[in-house]
Amino acid sequence: MLELLEISGSLNMIGYGLATIGPGIGVAMVFSSVINGTARQPEARGAMMGTAWIGFAIVEALAIIGIALAFVLK
Repeated sequence: MLELLEISGSLNMIGYGLATIGPGIGVAMVFSSVINGTARQPEARGAMMGTAWIGFAIVEALAIIGIALAFVLK
């Protein structure tokens, strides 16, 4: 007869693992918009890259807050 496996650990980490999909999609959308904008108007690349880095930082800050909460709520 098969014995049940005992699973130990925190479900917070599984939740955070699933929550990383959001920032991943967010970063992809930020830089895909910059690539699209650069293809349409190459001379505006500098202005778009500055905005892209700000957007990237905000999206990643949300991911860092998420992992901090996952550890705090453990």
